[in-house]
Amino acid sequence: MGRSLFSNIYILSTYYDSLSLADWIYYILLFVQYIYYPMLAIIGVAVNLLTIGILSRGKCGLSKCVTRYLVAMAAADLLVIILDLILRHIPIVYKEQFQFLYDIPMCNVHAVLLYAATDCSVWFTVTFTFDRFVAICCQKLKSKYCREKTAAVVLGTVTVLSCLKNIFWYFMLTGGYWLQNIPWFCAVTPDIAFSVAWGTIEFLHYILTPGVPFVVILLLNAFTVRHILVSSRSRRRLRVHRSGDSRRDPEIESRRKSIILLLVISGNFILLWTVLLVYSIWQRMDCLGYLSVILPLFQRELAFMLQLLSCCTNTAIYAVTQTQFREQLKNVLCYPFTRISSSWRAQPDAEITERGMAFR
Repeated sequence: MGRSLFSNIYILSTYYDSLSLADWIYYILLFVQYIYYPMLAIIGVAVNLLTIGILSRGKCGLSKCVTRYLVAMAAADLLVIILDLILRHIPIVYKEQFQFLYDIPMCNVHAVLLYAATDCSVWFTVTFTFDRFVAICCQKLKSKYCREKTAAVVLGTVTVLSCLKNIFWYFMLTGGYWLQNIPWFCAVTPDIAFSVAWGTIEFLHYILTPGVPFVVILLLNAFTVRHILVSSRSRRRLRVHRSGDSRRDPEIESRRKSIILLLVISGNFILLWTVLLVYSIWQRMDCLGYLSVILPLFQRELAFMLQLLSCCTNTAIYAVTQTQFREQLKNVLCYPFTRISSSWRAQPDAEITERGMAFR
């Protein structure tokens, strides 16, 4: 059938009465992807570059340690958008325009870089969550761990480990592109596809990313929230008991904002990655013959669409939860219009000055 736009329209218009609900959803998602993926690429590159630029200026009221984590997360998301969305999914959707990729034997190298960037994006979220857990729940360790240098070491270590972990894709996959949304976007030989050994390695890959991060983030958030609730109650009671003052405590407000940012980022990551995690593990087990139930095709398309969306949402989260980030973003977006307005205002003043000089 192909994945061209006209073929999808033809199928939906010709066989609409014989298609099942799952098929309807599948072909509608394919149709939506023709607009969704290019728009997501444009927005994703723009918002992540804006986020990196704004956070790097250090005027958002965040500590240098937190800023370094957030900048690293935005940079990793930007790489995922380039390597996964722009160089993988858009060529699959616009297959007719990217036939030349069949002649470029670089797919296994592309896979290593793509999955390494994805691992960095996921594990940077975990390291940020752990940093906030230490800052809030471990006051004795906070001064030693929550520092800019420590953040740099942690992020560098995660990057190196992510690259080493994903080298196996180079040997598992071939250099040829498939340009199809099947378990692998690179061509793979049958002995690899149905190998229990390679299947086990790939299965462990999905467990480590993002299976383990899901569990770690949930546990850290649970401990952090519990600590904040207990300490906030105790602090509120002490304030009321000592001075009778029941007004809002700035320290408690600061903790509340921190936990809101943490929970929203973590919750967004888990929500948008869950479908892809389930599909990836289920599909690999099915290839090895351990499952008899085949998942509907639309779940695969929806899984990739949600996972790629997760690389573009952090900027919106910062804008909603962080007042100073919102102000900096507003200044950046308004800057071109401010420059144009100031130039228009300066032009009449210059004309008046020239007329005055001529009159003299």
